[in-house]
Amino acid sequence: MGRLFTPMTRGKKRFSAVTALIVAGVFLTLPIILSVTAMAGGGGGSAGGPPAEVLEQRKAAAAAAAAAGETVEGEGAAIETGRDVYYKTEGPAIGMPAPITADTEEFYPRYNFESRVLLWVANQQHLYYGSFVLAVPIFCMCIEFAGMVSKDKAMAKKYDQLAYDFIRISLTAYSLTAILGGILIFTFLTLYPSFFGYLSGIFRPVMHIYALTFVAESGVLYIYYYGWDKMREGVLKWVHLSMCVILNVIGTVLMFLANSWIAFMMSPAGVDEQGRYLGNIWHALHTALWNPLNVHRILGNMAFGGGVVAAYAAYRFLSSKTDEERAHYDWMGYIAMSLGVAFLIPLPFAGYWLMREVYAYRQQMGITLMGGLLAWLFIIQATMIGILFLTTNYYLWQALGRMTGGERFQKYIKYLVFILVVGLLVFITPHTIVMSPAELKAMGGQQHPVLGNYGVMSAKNGGINAIIMTTILSFIWYQRGNKVPTVSWSKFGNIFMGCFFVVAQINNIFLACYGYFIPANVRIGLSVPQVAGTLSCLMLMTPLNLAMLKGGRELGPIKWGQIPPRSQYAIIMLATAFTWMMGLMGYIRSSVRLFWHVNEVMRDNSPWAYTHTIGFAANVISFNVLFFWISIMFVFWLGTLGAKKVAVKGPASDPVPAGATPQPAAGH
Repeated sequence: MGRLFTPMTRGKKRFSAVTALIVAGVFLTLPIILSVTAMAGGGGGSAGGPPAEVLEQRKAAAAAAAAAGETVEGEGAAIETGRDVYYKTEGPAIGMPAPITADTEEFYPRYNFESRVLLWVANQQHLYYGSFVLAVPIFCMCIEFAGMVSKDKAMAKKYDQLAYDFIRISLTAYSLTAILGGILIFTFLTLYPSFFGYLSGIFRPVMHIYALTFVAESGVLYIYYYGWDKMREGVLKWVHLSMCVILNVIGTVLMFLANSWIAFMMSPAGVDEQGRYLGNIWHALHTALWNPLNVHRILGNMAFGGGVVAAYAAYRFLSSKTDEERAHYDWMGYIAMSLGVAFLIPLPFAGYWLMREVYAYRQQMGITLMGGLLAWLFIIQATMIGILFLTTNYYLWQALGRMTGGERFQKYIKYLVFILVVGLLVFITPHTIVMSPAELKAMGGQQHPVLGNYGVMSAKNGGINAIIMTTILSFIWYQRGNKVPTVSWSKFGNIFMGCFFVVAQINNIFLACYGYFIPANVRIGLSVPQVAGTLSCLMLMTPLNLAMLKGGRELGPIKWGQIPPRSQYAIIMLATAFTWMMGLMGYIRSSVRLFWHVNEVMRDNSPWAYTHTIGFAANVISFNVLFFWISIMFVFWLGTLGAKKVAVKGPASDPVPAGATPQPAAGH
């Protein structure tokens, strides 16, 4: 009976666990289901407007009244139709027009300080923490899964502890994110009541969905964290991982809904020229810039989150007292850096897609961004991107020092430095410059007589693609740090990979130069083959290298913790630079609207409806960066108060099997 009872009991437990997971998943994803239903409904009741039958009754009544020459009031009042400013479809104008504001305290209350700066700080801090808490659960999902599929029990436990450490850091930050969100809403209501009231009216059909989704995310997060010890083994461990998947799905939906406000302000849809809502919430959400903005934000959040966690690991590494602690936090920083870099590499492509869609939506907006008033901001942005990639390569080169055999690549680093520097110089070269009349006269035009010839888009794309391909090559070298391929086709594979990188770089440089001899409208199309070559290096060469290293001969262990301290300062610099660049991109997105709250729909008539100087903007961005890092250090400190002391077994020189590290950032 005992033998029979045990399997039956286990089967019941598994059935109960799976059933509970399904019920919880359905319940917690109910807001998402409701949102999909609402958005798919188009107009009518599901979209937040009146039911279809009511609209038909109103139209019939209006038609009858018109035929009789009467005016019908109340439910039978005539419904005006409007034409969507983007989709060009007809719809019932069931919303109020965008308010016409004036420079008075009624519309723009004064508090002896520029209201826009207060809103800027509140919004940016919420964005920083929101990006962080959305990225960390994705890391936890990858790391926990890597531990579950690992055949090494010691490594599985190590991965599980690492994922727990990540989510513990995120939990405190999550609470602060909610507080900052409340502060942001209060700031909107207090300083821009008419503007916030108008946006709330447009997105009213999904406001309750956003609130319910936030509640669901909170519930799943707390279950995932506090249920860690109860769901460590067997089927319950898979249930626990599934909770993380649900958490990430809900978080992504939240981000998409939040992005819809930003995209609507830049490229409104679902409204007519007067700003009246036309009954289709999907059109208001799915604007021209919504999709590229979503992709750009996802990749940016992941790269930013990886940088912040890596900075935390670097801080703990530098403050560690023992070799065991340094080994643990060195490994933790490597994992975070690897995940962050994996999303940093495609980020410029997503940014280029976003800018391309901006040009497609309104050419004048694109000119303002990259060739007009805001052009210098993009030069600063390009410089920050260059710093990110240079710092990433520097960390990888330093990390080769902890790997037996890694020194064999050191003699080639100077060639990579040359390519990186030349690519950066080309990437940051401006084509046209906004100048005063005196400066124009002195230079002889908007273009520099020498450097201006090199600032065309094909050349810039060539520069950044050369940088990305060089970073991919550094990463492949790192994968090979302490390993030598032993597969039978290793010689052919090495020759093929070398030729592939050379051909890709030659193709990139040729297209960059060819762009000088063709019209601008044709030149922009060269980005496609340039990006294709770079992505081929990433998507083909990295897996090929891992295949070659499978079963390869190890030259020695990875000496975790034995990495120069300057590498950790590089990590902190990387995270800081990315934080600054995120603030810059937020400012660029807001500034491109110029004197519009909602582009070409609701005008900004406040006394602050002007574009700040670059110096002032840089100061505010720097303040946001400083405030974020001071507050996040406080969050890190809070996270250590209740941390469980987990002993790291083995000496610092014990290897951490790289084959078990999350892909694609592993495999050395």
